Amino acid sequence: MSVIRSISITPLTYPEPHDHNRMRHIAVARIELSDGTLGWGEAITMWPECSMAVKTIGENGLAPLLIGESPLDAERLWDKMVGHVWWYGREGVAAMAISALDTAIWDLKGKMLGQPLCRLFGARKREAIPVMACIHLNMDDIEWCLREFEAFRDWGYTIVKGGWGVRPGPVLGERRDLDMRLATGIREIMGAEGNFVLDILAARTRWDLPTAIRRIREMEPLRPLWIEEPLPPWDYEAHAALRAAVAVPIGTGEQEWTPEGYRRLIAAGAADVIQVDPGRCLGVTGCLKAASMVELNHLRFSTHTWSSAVNTAVGVHLLAAFPCGAAMDFKPHPSPMQHELVEDPWEQKGGLLEVRETGGLGVAVREEIVRKYTLS
Repeated sequence: MSVIRSISITPLTYPEPHDHNRMRHIAVARIELSDGTLGWGEAITMWPECSMAVKTIGENGLAPLLIGESPLDAERLWDKMVGHVWWYGREGVAAMAISALDTAIWDLKGKMLGQPLCRLFGARKREAIPVMACIHLNMDDIEWCLREFEAFRDWGYTIVKGGWGVRPGPVLGERRDLDMRLATGIREIMGAEGNFVLDILAARTRWDLPTAIRRIREMEPLRPLWIEEPLPPWDYEAHAALRAAVAVPIGTGEQEWTPEGYRRLIAAGAADVIQVDPGRCLGVTGCLKAASMVELNHLRFSTHTWSSAVNTAVGVHLLAAFPCGAAMDFKPHPSPMQHELVEDPWEQKGGLLEVRETGGLGVAVREEIVRKYTLS
């Protein structure tokens, strides 16, 4: 039986068209088996110093635990990694390093068994899954934003999503007049049958509870599919109070790290839609634990997979296996990490991504592109 022979983690830096060409960062894990089979994973590190820290922890601290082991024991290997970081914690940089390695291990497990990940999760319950065309907004140019959403609708998307903004100008959530103009315009574009999500990112805008209640109630006639992170993500009690006060569903969870964090979030009644990111919440294994809790509590989840095609692949398989998956983030324009990084980029049709039958993640990473965008 093939076992893990080598492990490397490579920090990448690239211009992101959906973030006004700002430089963004991820770290990719490459695990090679004794028979030469490769598995790939990702950490959504966001900043270069975080990428370098993930490389250090992953290669020097976690990789020695995995050499000589079989990916078929993916959950036992996850336990080994989580146990190893007990002192410096299972959150933050350590969680990202585990996320990248755990996803690569699951990719290898699927390839060894000749099965797509969703079947390893239990079953392929959907042939295709819904995606949201997601961009960072420019609140200084609402007309540009609306033209973008109009194009996405014309391309077949049935759900669109926007958030943040361009500094030093206003960001979403800071000016009521701009927010309402944007939301009204999106509803007109998407029509009665389309849907939209707004990402407030209250860690930056700092709404308090009365403001969030007032602002979201104003948006209720426009029927957003949900409002994301309207309050600081660590304030579960305020989220629960907001959820009880408004008719629009509330989403949060993107900044959680562990299954225990998701358990507390759900127990607090803080959200209708729980966000998970395979590139930071302890990988595929962490997401499976979170999705199971969401299912048991009759909630919905979305996958925050707005980074590379590797993270997108995990989101596809999670939503394919769990019908409580509402939708996933997706980049509508060509992007280096979505379209260059892999030989077979994901392409939507009618706002859906087809669930692939290929063993593992279902994407083939191009190593020359990894070298092209390596952070020096």
